[in-house]
Amino acid sequence: MSASTGQPMQLAQAYQHCLDIARNHYENFPTASKLLRADLRPAVAAIYAFARHADDLADEGNAAPETRIKQIDAWETLLERCETDANIDHPVFMALGDAIRRHNLPVEELYNLLIAFRMDVTIHAYSSFDELLFYCKHSANPVGRLMLALHGIHDAEANRCSDSICSALQLINFWQDLSIDLPRGRCYLPQTWLQESGFSSQDMLDGEVSDAMLQPVLSFALQSTRDQLESGVPLLLKLPFRLRLQIAATIHGGRRMLHKIEQSEQPLQQRPSLGRGEWRAMLLPVLKDSFFPASAIKRKPA
Repeated sequence: MSASTGQPMQLAQAYQHCLDIARNHYENFPTASKLLRADLRPAVAAIYAFARHADDLADEGNAAPETRIKQIDAWETLLERCETDANIDHPVFMALGDAIRRHNLPVEELYNLLIAFRMDVTIHAYSSFDELLFYCKHSANPVGRLMLALHGIHDAEANRCSDSICSALQLINFWQDLSIDLPRGRCYLPQTWLQESGFSSQDMLDGEVSDAMLQPVLSFALQSTRDQLESGVPLLLKLPFRLRLQIAATIHGGRRMLHKIEQSEQPLQQRPSLGRGEWRAMLLPVLKDSFFPASAIKRKPA
């Protein structure tokens, strides 16, 4: 980007605004990763800044649900404008609009994210696994598809594999965060699964379910998520090396987190997390899968 006066300088400032937002948040969004090509980082930061603010509209503060929905609707209006208006007077949408045009991004995935944020406002429990996957389709899968598009990958099978990985990561986050989400009034374990063990989403929210009672349901959830994650491993064959390295690390991290949740004795009281030593232990397997992706597909996870 040019640093001359006028519009190019404004655009550079808009991208810098988005990069600052990305660097000031901790979420596992691939904005700050050194594995990303440097020329793609500003676009990823613009996507992140767009999603970050919409997520805050859905979750942060004390606004009433109807107010939150109106604020998300207003955010969507700016998204519609930025597709055609390069001079839009908002740094996030100035950068995002440029990224959309520059990289031919699938704009529908940005709208899908807004659908998920509206669901966050209005839905706090899910009846079935299919309903939960519908949420993942809008909350997580768009991120993977946008990343593929940024790298020029527009392949149906790549999108399918990416969806599997992204949905699995969203599910892992749900099972990891039981001790956080339930006190906040959200239960992501499907009602149909809970009913098989003799209790309900409301029982979970009311704190009437013990760790021991939950174990069969959680074990089933973890295995379903593991199957989802593994079905996405063939994506490694379709990625350039730097992105492949990042996705291989993501897959191994997901596997390790599933194991850690499985070993947790108090998933309703404690949030499992991975330490630096555990990430270091994954370095060799990640490199092996990155250099030999065909072998990664054939090899069963440890």
